[in-house]
Amino acid sequence: MNQSLRYLPVTLFGAVMGLAGLALSARAAATALPGIVRAPAYFTEPWAALGALAFALLFPAYVVKWIRYPAVARNEFTDPAQLGYCATLPVGMTLLAGALAPYLPMLADVLWCSGAALLLLFQVWGVLRLLEGGIDLAKVNGGWMILFIGGIVVPGGGIALGQDEASRALFGVSAAATPFVMGLVFYRAVIAPPLPEAARPTWFIFLVPPSLIYAHGIAFFGELAFLDNFFFFATLLAAALLIYGRDAMRWPFSAAWWAFTFPLDAYAYAAARYAQSHPSALWKGVAAAALLAATLSVVLALARTIAAAVRGELLAPAATPRNAASRAA
Repeated sequence: MNQSLRYLPVTLFGAVMGLAGLALSARAAATALPGIVRAPAYFTEPWAALGALAFALLFPAYVVKWIRYPAVARNEFTDPAQLGYCATLPVGMTLLAGALAPYLPMLADVLWCSGAALLLLFQVWGVLRLLEGGIDLAKVNGGWMILFIGGIVVPGGGIALGQDEASRALFGVSAAATPFVMGLVFYRAVIAPPLPEAARPTWFIFLVPPSLIYAHGIAFFGELAFLDNFFFFATLLAAALLIYGRDAMRWPFSAAWWAFTFPLDAYAYAAARYAQSHPSALWKGVAAAALLAATLSVVLALARTIAAAVRGELLAPAATPRNAASRAA
């Protein structure tokens, strides 16, 4: 198998988001629902360690890709179909910072500030790129939500590190942009041709905005009753997306499978916060089920990623009908 860093997709930084996000969600569930969700340190903290390991492997590898294959790497930052997924790097940095904050606060603070600043630069670049090149509806995808409204994620680590004002500003910008970006991506889902099966996990990114606008909104603005509606909408979306993904095991594996993970982490985090404020058996059960779904998605994506690496397929050219047929022969 022809493996090369040329084929290392920036999308793979979604693994950092999924792993670190699960650590933060499990911590929140254990704190909010100690009698229902039993998530001791030996369950929550290994996900933080795995997130750090994934970043330690991926970041220098991606730097080498930029040095050795600059044209290929540059294309990921200029092609509208791939542009949004570049934000998995800075957003993953802010989540990893939150996961590391209890252990390495100074390093976590540097990591969070670097990720937040990089996300802001990417957002400005993304807006300029669209203004200059226009919008090709066929290239709109769920990754655009990571880029243009990724600021709703950064308070997860920023608040823990005392970066309240910067977190609130980034959250506010992205929350204001959410209806426009989600509307455009949803319009593409309805009007344009369906995504190929390998990219279909990216529709789960729809779960992130309502989940985190609720969860981080209550952190900034208190128990505003209106914010509950975002959680209710996220619950409806979670049910619809899980039904949509019922045949996911038949979809080809790709780095896009990590798009299952952080959205389910985000919903589990929101469900834990909602159950903490509304401690009925119903919402406690929803929070426990959400954490279980998030954990299973991370375990599955991690196992399939490791299997692909062992088979020599992780850093290989994407399958095409011609090369797939030749391998079958």
